[in-house]
Amino acid sequence: MSALALLGGKPVIDRPFRPYNTIGLEERAAVDRVMSSGRLSGFIGELCDEFSGGPEIVRFEAAWREKFRVKHAVSVNSNTSGMIAAMGAVGVGPGDEIIVPPYTMSATAMAPLFYGGIPVFADVDDETYCLEIESVRAAITPRTRAILAVNLFGHAARLHTLRALADEHGIALVEDNAQAPLATENGRYTGAIGHIGVFSLNYHKHFHTGEGGVCTTDDDNLAARLKMIRNHGENIVEPLAVADLSNIVGFNFRMTELGAAIGVEQLNKAERLVSGRGAMAQRLTDGVRGLPGLKTPTVRAGCRHVYYVWGARYDATTTGVSRATLAKALNAEGVPTGEGYVRPLYMLPLFQKRIAIGRDGFPFNLTNRHYGPGLCPVAERLYNDEMLEFWICSFDLSDEEQQDAINAYHKVFENLPALADFQKETTHR
Repeated sequence: MSALALLGGKPVIDRPFRPYNTIGLEERAAVDRVMSSGRLSGFIGELCDEFSGGPEIVRFEAAWREKFRVKHAVSVNSNTSGMIAAMGAVGVGPGDEIIVPPYTMSATAMAPLFYGGIPVFADVDDETYCLEIESVRAAITPRTRAILAVNLFGHAARLHTLRALADEHGIALVEDNAQAPLATENGRYTGAIGHIGVFSLNYHKHFHTGEGGVCTTDDDNLAARLKMIRNHGENIVEPLAVADLSNIVGFNFRMTELGAAIGVEQLNKAERLVSGRGAMAQRLTDGVRGLPGLKTPTVRAGCRHVYYVWGARYDATTTGVSRATLAKALNAEGVPTGEGYVRPLYMLPLFQKRIAIGRDGFPFNLTNRHYGPGLCPVAERLYNDEMLEFWICSFDLSDEEQQDAINAYHKVFENLPALADFQKETTHR
């Protein structure tokens, strides 16, 4: 191999990868149809036929129910909105504890705060980066209201075990399934195993509506509460004689008719889109397997991984080359490579200062929980030392480009001695 690009050589890949784009002629035609109708939204915030949305919303939610084999699908305008609605639907109130992972997008841990809930961080495992069961078990107290599990990077958390644990303690299991549409555990889709599943249709997901989301559940009461939180439910509780008014201060979390029409078309090709990401990830895994210090993504038995992110672990002690130096070399060769994913969420100022949404530190003034370093050692190790990620859902690679990415990995690892020398030189400057 020629000299590393980091050291002045020619990179394996000398042009940016094309962005991943799932929008085609079908979506354009759907948008034109809705535009021609003149009805871009179908919701009215009072008890009437339009309380649950217009014809495109109805069609989209029916298609989602059928695809994911659930009783109810409630569209929303984002996964974040869906998680807030889910927290409200399961009855989170001031001082209630919600078990969450620290290794995820920040919105997951923010959702309980809207109702005065207290995020309680349980650690993740170092194979799939999802909630570790014994850490969850140890975090359950009489104040626990729900477990909010994330199916991170496209792989299922141990959902059936978590559901059994939740049922045993009379609490809810909510799945943040933003990154894992069509992933499975033991033959069931993620997002359909917990009491509520929440999906993302943000533009950089496997398939999307630009912005958007869906909540799924098999529980009639939870579905009704999700719909009321989505669309100004305070206006309908009296005529419907709703007995439990807790958390039914409705938001406007409504999806547009345009988004729903696009969503139907995206759902029609969802399997092809998701399978394409999986095939790309598998080729990368096969191509770099066995490189020193690099552990490719794990897929648990009985699971389908859909690879929103290809997340590998790197052990610098094996090679003597730091993760930072290795990532610089891969990036220089043209392979976009991230380090660490996200800092554990409890290190955000909001948690460190215990100041969230109200005066006097509410809701943290209702708990004695603190969020210091060392709270979740595995998550901290992944962030600080081990995680290397390639964002599979960001790029559309040809077969040749996929092979180039593999070749770039091999070039970098074949030049580890040169990287070690570079590291020493830059350290002593």
